[in-house]
Amino acid sequence: MATRSDSLPRRLARIYTAAITDVMDEMGLQRQTLPATIHPLLPDMRAAGYAFTARGRARKSGPRERDATLRRFLAMLGAVPADSVLVLAANDNVAAHFGELSAEWLRSRRVRGAVIDGATRDATYISRIRFPTFVRYRTPQDSIPRWRVSDWGQPLTIGGVRIALGDVIVADLDGVVVVPRRAAHEVLVRCEKLVGTENKVRTAVKRGMLPLAAYEKFGSF
Repeated sequence: MATRSDSLPRRLARIYTAAITDVMDEMGLQRQTLPATIHPLLPDMRAAGYAFTARGRARKSGPRERDATLRRFLAMLGAVPADSVLVLAANDNVAAHFGELSAEWLRSRRVRGAVIDGATRDATYISRIRFPTFVRYRTPQDSIPRWRVSDWGQPLTIGGVRIALGDVIVADLDGVVVVPRRAAHEVLVRCEKLVGTENKVRTAVKRGMLPLAAYEKFGSF
């Protein structure tokens, strides 16, 4: 999915999501932002990396199924590679699909974050270790009796946005954006140019230049 010399996640991590969506709008990629209901646990959490996709569904597990359900979830966690962001479509509104030990494992693996269209628990601990985690809700209820991983590594859809293995995820306080892998390099180059221009605009307006004049001079605002 990535190589040690691959600087794409590191460079995109410096770009804010608003700039990325502006660039993708210009490229005709206008449906790349996940639902606004997905929030970071802490306002300053940021994540950027290659999507590792996983899906699950609500399913009651009795004592006999508990071991198999847990083993399947742990196998999924063990497959998440370095420099990736776990993207989990839980298809559930009851259980916690992420927690303290999951975050510790992914952090030790040099995974760059987790985006859960579902819930976490152990939010205080995850916030303390500052593992970038974006979720729809929180609940103390464990997933094992209530939910099961269906598959991983397959394309999935969250809020109408398609996410495939190896797409690039960038997330911050404004939201979570999905950059298609085929377009990622062009998006990065355009973003770095845009941020440079916006820095000039910012300096100009701080010095009193009118917004319209700044736009006319720099072509951006």
